[in-house]
Amino acid sequence: MLLSARNRNLLVLHFTVLIWGFTGVLGGLISVSALHLVWYRVLLAAVALFVYFRIKKKSVLVAQRDIFKFMGVGVIVGLHWVLFFHSIKISTVSVTLVTLSSVTLFTAILEPIINKSKISIADVLIGLVIIFGIYLIFKFEFQYLWGIIYGLICAFCASIFSILNARMVKRSSPTIITFYEMIGAFLGVSVIMLFKGEFTSEMILSDPDWIYLIVLGVVCTAVAYVLGVAVMKELSAFTVALTTNMEPVYGIILAVLIFGKEEEMSTGFYLGAIVVLGAVFIYPYIKTKIENRQKQLVNRKLH
Repeated sequence: MLLSARNRNLLVLHFTVLIWGFTGVLGGLISVSALHLVWYRVLLAAVALFVYFRIKKKSVLVAQRDIFKFMGVGVIVGLHWVLFFHSIKISTVSVTLVTLSSVTLFTAILEPIINKSKISIADVLIGLVIIFGIYLIFKFEFQYLWGIIYGLICAFCASIFSILNARMVKRSSPTIITFYEMIGAFLGVSVIMLFKGEFTSEMILSDPDWIYLIVLGVVCTAVAYVLGVAVMKELSAFTVALTTNMEPVYGIILAVLIFGKEEEMSTGFYLGAIVVLGAVFIYPYIKTKIENRQKQLVNRKLH
């Protein structure tokens, strides 16, 4: 039985989200520091995207003003990934992925401020539920305090670059934006490494590290991004957002399967995780219902 275009794209999207979920696992497997890991990742991703443009015979030329804008956001992306992998290395994949889900909370606060729009009641309510879930994780997994803090700062950075990307993608190609963001991230991380004296022998990779990094940089970054953009032609933004919420779920399942006991948490952690992930999942439904209700009220007033 042949799949419809929508179902085929939905399957591709789930596969893409599964790949993104595997990113955290790779971060736990790669032996080099978070800074070195991100330096290699963004370099490989930029090279892979450049090869993609060459194969597709697409130009990468954009206005100078846009280059600086994209690369500036790329610096935030690079910082986000450094914090993400550092959080994994000082805590666990599960702790990092759940705290990263708080990006919904930060977006609810930051998006109206950056876009100068009205604050949504649904955003505030979901944000409060997420805060409660994170409080439970703090309470029961206090030994991972710094991992949780770095995870939350990482989510804050993710919220900022997601809001800025949403604005930029309306005027420019998503793939072009990502290409320059990877270059910006590479330059940003390189400057940090230069000032910290991190260009040392500790950067030398083992054979397994090379394999993991190629998978991370090419498959989990460049390929996954191209697939993620491609499915948006057939699927609604709502479907994409809802499916993307599966990333921490896939990531935690993969981490437990690969790392076993290292990823075992307290009952309190799983309770907090259910609260956070439950809020993230239910958010699009509540948001859509409120927006539809507001549209109906507007239409009634017009008639």
